[in-house]
Amino acid sequence: MKTKLLTGFMLALMLIVAAACSSGSESSETVTDQKPAALVGNDFLVTITTDLGVMRAVLHDQTPKHKENFIKLAKEGFFDSLLFHRIIPQFMIQGGDPISKNAGPDVNLGSGGPGYTIDAEILPEFYHKKGALSAARRGGPGNPELKSSGSQFYIVQGFVQPYNQVVLNNVEAGKCLTKLRSDFPEDPLLTELNDAFQTGGQQGYFDKVVELKDKLTEKTGIEISSPQERIDAYTTVGGYPSLDGQYTVFGQVIDGLDILDRIAGVQTKPGDRPVEDVRMFVTVEEMPKAQIAREYGHTYL
Repeated sequence: MKTKLLTGFMLALMLIVAAACSSGSESSETVTDQKPAALVGNDFLVTITTDLGVMRAVLHDQTPKHKENFIKLAKEGFFDSLLFHRIIPQFMIQGGDPISKNAGPDVNLGSGGPGYTIDAEILPEFYHKKGALSAARRGGPGNPELKSSGSQFYIVQGFVQPYNQVVLNNVEAGKCLTKLRSDFPEDPLLTELNDAFQTGGQQGYFDKVVELKDKLTEKTGIEISSPQERIDAYTTVGGYPSLDGQYTVFGQVIDGLDILDRIAGVQTKPGDRPVEDVRMFVTVEEMPKAQIAREYGHTYL
């Protein structure tokens, strides 16, 4: 089975509905307001060289299993000459399948890996804004722990989102609506939500959740509004918020978002594989955090 990403914001929302009614050069980072302690010590600068240009990224200390694994594979040359084998514009570019290294043009890619998976490290402070470096994984009920592929990763392109689509934290909203249904089955808020679904369908229901978000939080004690920083990122730089909470984001492209756009714009054939191969070569270089922040405008959390 291929390692695939879940797609479609409204699909994620319908899972909430079912539970409640029956689920670079354009970097947004700056170096201002960083605490001096955040810049102490060294980090690894990841350089991804492709046929269409170079991207540079950093890996998050808060996702140590993924960071250590990616650095290990890069130092071993594992990624060298592999393809970005799955490209969907305004969504993401995906690579890291070792089968792709010598694959013919008709080979079906996406099932390969190093023979192991990595425990999920899904954290709320890292989300799918443009340039997010994230771990692909096998979807469906066969992977309930959301374990990551040992080598396949994707880089988010996404697109600038309307405010109304990113104001909610979908994961927390699902928990909130489930709790409302189970703990407060006679609450008037449920009647409003059900009526909105009956009259306006999916979009009507979603709009009503947004309208009632403060009341829903007050009733259940679950905060369902997205942090303002996340809203600002999605409505300016862009991204793909429906992936949040489902995949491990373990790094960020800090230089070369224009190259990401160039790769995402190549012609593809059925199965989302590029017509012309896009190969990668990945290196890691240890460098002072202060230098990375100064040269690439990266803000360390």
